[in-house]
Amino acid sequence: MKSSDLTGAVWRKSSRSNGQAECVEVAFLGDGRVAMRDTKDGGHGPALVFTSGEWSAFEDGVVGGEFTRS
Repeated sequence: MKSSDLTGAVWRKSSRSNGQAECVEVAFLGDGRVAMRDTKDGGHGPALVFTSGEWSAFEDGVVGGEFTRS
């Protein structure tokens, strides 16, 4: 999906972002879905859109250490 198709979405990026446009932003949509995009595209590039269940599984994986590098 194009980020521009998500008019009205409130995008947020991590407070740990270093300001060099090398991070992602997320938007929690009104229907429970979550959109994610790359900041270097300036809001005009593609966005991934996840269902609430997919986002919950991702959060559980982060908290559970599933994505930790070995």
